[in-house]
This record gives sequence, structure tokens and C-alpha cells, in this order.
Amino acid sequence: MSFDHRSRTEQTRDDASARDRRTRVIAISLSAVVVAGLVGFGSYMLLEKSEAKEKREEGVAQDAKQTEKDLKEPAAEPVEDEKTWDAKKLTRNHVAGDVAYPMKPPVGGDHNQAWMNCDGDVYEKAVPDVNAVHSLEHGSVWVTYNDKASEADVRKLAERVGATPYSLMSPYEGQAGAIMLSAWGKQVTVDGADDRRVDQFFAKYVQGPQTPEPGAPCTGGLAAPR
Repeated sequence: MSFDHRSRTEQTRDDASARDRRTRVIAISLSAVVVAGLVGFGSYMLLEKSEAKEKREEGVAQDAKQTEKDLKEPAAEPVEDEKTWDAKKLTRNHVAGDVAYPMKPPVGGDHNQAWMNCDGDVYEKAVPDVNAVHSLEHGSVWVTYNDKASEADVRKLAERVGATPYSLMSPYEGQAGAIMLSAWGKQVTVDGADDRRVDQFFAKYVQGPQTPEPGAPCTGGLAAPR
């Protein structure tokens, strides 16, 4: 073999080796770029998921705070047009007969020794004042209505009372408003079952600070009007 032929052969091998090296370098570089891209994309996705999770958690926390705020607000707000009587002047003697109360429905005063059951009890007939007042003394809210109240409002209020311990409901002739809510020394007339003052009154006065005998039972009394 001549020198020129060997030179060409060696040159060909060198060129092939160089191409192989360039190919490996390019392949390694491309692999590094792909890996870097995957790592970057993975990091981006992890960051996105982390941020999304944080936003969801913040949203849940905000919803919980708002729910807590909504639950607390009714009890903290004053009840518009609410009437208040001095609890110290509302006598609490047990009497056997009827009592001439100065307000209708009554919000306190002397009363019968037996209370009306007020564990979410809804009465279809009027109940005696002297027994209902005893229920108020135990911290109940008494919802009353006359024939001017709509059937829809009466039904909604009955559902509300039925789900609320220390409350009772009954029709009441002679009251000034179509729907009235009474507690010991407290009373308000509302426009309907969806009136915000219903929530406020229940939140404030079911076993509220006005209660003369907090924790006293609302069962074991009279189950129906006599």
C-alpha cells in the first residue's frame, strides 16, 4: 500500500472519529437540554401545584372565617325595633291563677309553676300565658303569630323552632304584629320568616344573658294546651 493510500485511509478514519465525537457531543448536549427542560417543567408544575394548593387552603380558611363571622354576627348585632323591659322589675313568683300581663304576648312576670315544653315544640293551638312565661324564664324564645301571618312564614318558622332546643311556637290572638318573638324581657315584631331579626333574636336570646334560670329544663312540663 502506498503512502498516499495510507494517508487517505487514516484521514478517513480520523474524519469518522471526529464525526462520532461531534455526534456524541451533540447527543449529550441535547440530552442535557431535554433533562434540564424536564427538570424545569417539573419544577414549574410542582410550583404551580404548590401555589394552587396554597390558594385552596387560603380559600378554605377564608370561608371558615367568614362562616364563623356569619355565626357570630347575629348575636353581636342589636335587634332593630326591639323592645326591652327591665328584668329586675319582672317578678318571678309562682301563682295558681291567671296573671294580667301588661304586654301581649307577655315577656316575664309571675307565672305558673309548670312550664310549657320548649324543646323545639310547635303548638297548633294557643298556650296559656302563665306557662309560656315560665318557659321564657328557662331561657327559651317564644314565636307567636296571628291570622295575618302567611302560611309560608308559619311553616318556615315552625321548621326553625322544631330544630332549636329552648324554643316554642304557638298562635296568639290579640298581638299587635303578625309575627312576634319574645324572650324574658325582650320582644320584637318581624316582617316574616326571612327577616334577619329572626336569626338575631334566636342567636342572642336562646339561653341568652337575659335568662333568669339558665340551664333549667325545657322538657318535663306541659306537653299540650289545657
